[in-house]
Amino acid sequence: MSSNLTDELRKAALAFHRQGKPGKLEIQATKPLGTQRDLALAYSPGVAAVCTEIAENPETAWELTARQNLVGVISNGTAVLGLGNIGALASKPVMEGKAVLFKKFAGIDVFDIEVNETNPDKLVDVVAALEPTFGGINLEDIKAPECFEIEEKLKARANIPIFHDDQHGTAIIVAAAIVNALELANKKLDKVKIVTSGAGAAAIACLNLLVSMGAKRENIWATDLEGVIYEGREKLMNPWNSAYAQKTTARKLADVIPGADVFLGVSAGNVLTPDMLKGMAKDPLILALANPNPEIMPDLARATRPDAMICTGRSDFPNQVNNVLCFPFIFRGALDVRASQINEEMKQAAVKAIAGLAREASSDVVARAVGVDSTVGFGPASLIPNPFDPRLILRIAPAVARAAMESGVARAPIEDFDAYQDRLTRFVYRSGFVMKPVFAAARESLKRVIYAEGEDERTLRAAQVVIEEGLAKPILIGRPSVIETRLKRFGLSISQGKHFDVVNPEDDPRYRDYVALYLERAGRRGVTPDLARTIVRTDSTVIAALSVLRGDADAMICGLEGRYPNHLTTIDDVIGKTKGVSDFSAYSLLITSRGALFIGDTYVTLDPTPEQIAEKALLGADVVRRFGLEPKIALLSHANFGSRGSESSRRMRAALDILHAKHPELEVDGEMNADLALSEEFRNRVLPNSRLKGEANLLLMPDLDAAKISSQLVAAMDNSLPVGPILVGAAKPAQIVTSTTTARGLVNVTAIAAMQANEAL
Repeated sequence: MSSNLTDELRKAALAFHRQGKPGKLEIQATKPLGTQRDLALAYSPGVAAVCTEIAENPETAWELTARQNLVGVISNGTAVLGLGNIGALASKPVMEGKAVLFKKFAGIDVFDIEVNETNPDKLVDVVAALEPTFGGINLEDIKAPECFEIEEKLKARANIPIFHDDQHGTAIIVAAAIVNALELANKKLDKVKIVTSGAGAAAIACLNLLVSMGAKRENIWATDLEGVIYEGREKLMNPWNSAYAQKTTARKLADVIPGADVFLGVSAGNVLTPDMLKGMAKDPLILALANPNPEIMPDLARATRPDAMICTGRSDFPNQVNNVLCFPFIFRGALDVRASQINEEMKQAAVKAIAGLAREASSDVVARAVGVDSTVGFGPASLIPNPFDPRLILRIAPAVARAAMESGVARAPIEDFDAYQDRLTRFVYRSGFVMKPVFAAARESLKRVIYAEGEDERTLRAAQVVIEEGLAKPILIGRPSVIETRLKRFGLSISQGKHFDVVNPEDDPRYRDYVALYLERAGRRGVTPDLARTIVRTDSTVIAALSVLRGDADAMICGLEGRYPNHLTTIDDVIGKTKGVSDFSAYSLLITSRGALFIGDTYVTLDPTPEQIAEKALLGADVVRRFGLEPKIALLSHANFGSRGSESSRRMRAALDILHAKHPELEVDGEMNADLALSEEFRNRVLPNSRLKGEANLLLMPDLDAAKISSQLVAAMDNSLPVGPILVGAAKPAQIVTSTTTARGLVNVTAIAAMQANEAL
């Protein structure tokens, strides 16, 4: 794996983990600790009552401690990703990463524990002794065959779920892909021939699960480094792979692949040749999961066998087998019923849920969220869901919870599944990867994005990421010699001509054309020919705007230097407004601990009229939808639904009347306080029949002061990630950032500008 990292990506990854607090995790209190009484309740003397309660009734620990939502991610570092036996300490970044995925995808807290112990029995003793801490344990990156023994012994001793994700996570997703592929091929699991390349932890777990679902052992042919696993073989044999030993004279993969319906590769790159593939059965399924080099490349497999269905472990091909498809949601369901184990019934329920989701039609909202075409339905290119499909938790967690209840391992059965589903739905909207659909839309077609401040370090660093991520083709306005010097100073690997283009304001062959066009656009605003020549030489925002207007660039970004209103004036003078829009609007997106929150208008209109507020609500609703979310709009004020008749509250009320009359389909209400906008419970106390349901995600303010102050306060207090401001209303894609925008922020705005350019086609 490490050999495939570019030098720049390696440096970026190291810098990412070093910046701020080292690593990727921290501990946060979930109870208020602001007063002496709070501390007395949280610790001494009040905590003694909690300890006594648990000592008398151990089951209350689930209600009184974090155990209900806490998983231990544990490894000894003997089989870390593609890096091998690198040891417990070196595995810690991966285990922290696993913890981040648990939290991001399912809201589960994690302690990562790296144990410096390779003796299986001693490792079992260590992990078993930790049981009182956790609601479940995820074993990770432990080499085969010891991992089988360790898991089996732990499951026998523990009364909480023990789950080795390298085995069972892969097995569940593979099984779902096989279920769907066999349905498309009109084949039966108990009849198909399955051949593996690899017989380690993942392969054996896959085969075991398939057998439990109906596959026949006599139809399974396993191979590894020593060839076919056959009766009597002695080398590299253990109790787990010997279960699949066949009585045969075949000794190589090529000997057993003819007639196979399913090839399961969990081994190494390029072991499945085109000649082998030619001998497989009609409509074969190829699971080439070695990473980064699959057992056979999909394009070669498809050229050899056009009827083949293909899955890989890579994100750049359809049907990615990625464990994040299941492990967070399996634990979510198991924890929510306090399951004592994750059994076969629960794993099979997860398989059915994943396979079933792949068959569901994708709504426009879901398609935007995962960056896919909503018109592409279930078929060979979509055997399994996208790992970022927000519906995964909504399907898998309840299915696993029900299976735990029905199989008798749930200690706290869910009584109201509708309420449970609603709780999971609210989590989805809080935790979604907000920028995912924007990045996907930007990648649809590589657009030329021109940066006014092309010499700025932030622009250069952002350009490196933009190029590596395939978001756009940068054009930098600046002096080539200065850009080249700074690229070397910052250790960046991109270069002019190869990766990006440069507009040199001191010597560009289009200068006369730019001056003439600027005069045409701004000549009646007091701009003389001499002034136009000077401006086009010295004002990079004007150059960027003219480039977009002429079609030399598809979108522009400016604002790292200078004042926002000045940049906006230039865009208005040169590019102009979209037809039918009375004014520009800017929306600040804040990715908070509660989810995505859009605030507008934060940069343009000082005191908007009711008509302008209504227009900003409509424009903002479109912005929210582009992020894969349904807009929930609150018109904010110091008053609640007519409680005070101030001028600003009347404006918000009038704007609501306009929206209700012209756009009754919008989920919008006001005027209201901010706390009511973010809490349905509070809102129902004041106005039980409000059109707005749940938490608002788009807040419209009565004036610019309120909008800008609010967005800055939220960003500072919540430690949220700001994106934008996002400018809408320009006739061509244009974005204005601020002087405090970081390189990371510039990448996000680039994706937004590129998305706008793609939508303008």
